[in-house]
Amino acid sequence: MSAINKEYKRVTVKSLVEMKSNNEKISMLTAYDYTMAKIVDSAGIDVILVGDSASNVMAGHETTLPITLDQMIYHASGVVRAARRALIVVDLPFGSYQSDAKEALRSSIRIMKESGGHAVKLEGGKEIKDSIKKILNAGIPVMGHLGLTPQSIYKFGTYTVRAKEDEEAKKLIEDALFLQKSGCFAIVLEKVPAKLAKRVAEKLTIPVIGIGAGNGVDGQVLVLHDLLGMTHEFNPRFLRRYLNLHDLMTEAVGNYITDVKAVDFPNESEQY
Repeated sequence: MSAINKEYKRVTVKSLVEMKSNNEKISMLTAYDYTMAKIVDSAGIDVILVGDSASNVMAGHETTLPITLDQMIYHASGVVRAARRALIVVDLPFGSYQSDAKEALRSSIRIMKESGGHAVKLEGGKEIKDSIKKILNAGIPVMGHLGLTPQSIYKFGTYTVRAKEDEEAKKLIEDALFLQKSGCFAIVLEKVPAKLAKRVAEKLTIPVIGIGAGNGVDGQVLVLHDLLGMTHEFNPRFLRRYLNLHDLMTEAVGNYITDVKAVDFPNESEQY
């Protein structure tokens, strides 16, 4: 059972490690623009992830692969201007860090300088060790990401649960320990068995934040548009919708159209 022991004026990477040691669960959501980030931040979220999932929910792409570094910086800049409390983590998009460590560092520096983000997130384990080392050596905080890694979707060919087999589970644990040893301040575990995720969280001293990884980890992350029910085609088991904004917004727009057609909007009190 988690307990909130401290109110943070500004959440930092150090705050998250402190939360884990105090058994306080970490709340994390995505945001991609000023208005939504301001709402999420004022509600008291601990971490805002400017995710490459913007490629899906903001641009309508089938995968996260098409989004560019410039686009990520654009989205992150608006989020940073809105947030007063949350730690802002920005995804390094596909192609901005896999080729070589120097490119990874250049991409990370651009995100930090041009958007004002507080940290970057990379997908992968030992295979991107040089990139992680280069970024960390420059003083830029890094969050890892293991399990289902959407940027590798064409390699896996499916979005199904990862690390169900012993060999892959062993590699995931090894990669998690490697990321911690390398200096990452936290790790996201996506769509892995709950028992395995709990084992990883217990082995690590840094926070493990899950999405589809059960409740035995140190925190949870969801895509904001999914949580609010703005998207309705996506229905994974791990998703809990706290609102049905898709239907509410559709109804509101429909009512507006009706009022305009009927010359009911604007009425006398809504004119100058």
